[in-house]
Amino acid sequence: MGGVRIDKWLWAVRIFKTRSDAAEACKLNRVLVGSAYCKPSYEVKPGDEISVRKGAVTYRFRVLELLTNRQPAKEVPRFAENITPQEELDKLYAPRETIFISRDRGTGRPTKKERREIDALMDEMSYADDGLE
Repeated sequence: MGGVRIDKWLWAVRIFKTRSDAAEACKLNRVLVGSAYCKPSYEVKPGDEISVRKGAVTYRFRVLELLTNRQPAKEVPRFAENITPQEELDKLYAPRETIFISRDRGTGRPTKKERREIDALMDEMSYADDGLE
């Protein structure tokens, strides 16, 4: 057996909930094998190092064994070794920036225009978190 598709392997070792999610992450350049982005059809081999960006954290895994069927969570350490640095894991507990929009008491719900402004602000923040700006 030469290798297993990366989207199938990521799903089988429970890094993504669905295979579609794994394929989408590959297409959006959130998955690297070594230091190169890969397509969902890329075949992984034992010893490959895979980096997966989920939110602000970049997880790193080493392929130990190949598999094509989803495994119970207890069995995952046989197939994948988590080599994520501790400073990346610390980002999970970092305080998040919050926005507080002050409105005068009794003014009611935001108008359509105000709602659009709020949505635009929230979109800017989410793009900044993804590093797209």
